[in-house]
Amino acid sequence: MYQRVLLKISGEALAGPKGFGLDPHTLAYIAKELQGIHDLGVQVSVVVGGGNFFRGEVFSEAGGIDRTTADQMGMLGTIMNGLAMQSAIEKLDVPCRVLSAINVTAVCEPFIKRRAERHLEKGRVVIFVAGTGNPYYSTDTAAAQRSLEIGAECLIKATKVDGVYDKDPKKFSDAVKYTTLGYNEATSKRLAIMDQTAFALCREHNLPVIVLDLLEQGSMQRAVKGEPVGTLVEGE
Repeated sequence: MYQRVLLKISGEALAGPKGFGLDPHTLAYIAKELQGIHDLGVQVSVVVGGGNFFRGEVFSEAGGIDRTTADQMGMLGTIMNGLAMQSAIEKLDVPCRVLSAINVTAVCEPFIKRRAERHLEKGRVVIFVAGTGNPYYSTDTAAAQRSLEIGAECLIKATKVDGVYDKDPKKFSDAVKYTTLGYNEATSKRLAIMDQTAFALCREHNLPVIVLDLLEQGSMQRAVKGEPVGTLVEGE
């Protein structure tokens, strides 16, 4: 069993079937899944995206908004998601803290590596928001960076599909799912697991990545127990 993990959850996932904003039922479901991992004695941290509110890259490309400003607006979206998730988790009597890469001390704590580690050691779920605090970097990159900073043993990327396929399973019925992948194989086959900066960080530091279906009940618990679920990407 992994002792310390980081979960990457997209903002779009928090929108549920609505596709925009926050879905209370989805929030409650995710909180319950995180409670299950926490109750195993695993130290749990989360990086949450903000695409359910705002995607800086998309709005910047459409024109009218400077890319840096657009990305900062996206960071604010992740803070809203983190606070909502914190509330849902605490309703289950699980202690939780939100740490932000940008300074918004009126609503959450600033990210400090030692503080994050101390929260985890005390059994608190830690939610990292505002990405890396810098424009042009995705929350995938933030997830990889925070994983390395806090010494997470595994990065679990919870998505809308149950693993990595050789092609889009929603478009091709003959798509083949990988149960395990090496970093080099994933790179040579140009499999879109996460953005290139994030993937390079994971590969360079040999950080295992598990891609799984967020909505498959119990899948995250099985992953932290070391059971086969989704797709495991690691060094050859």
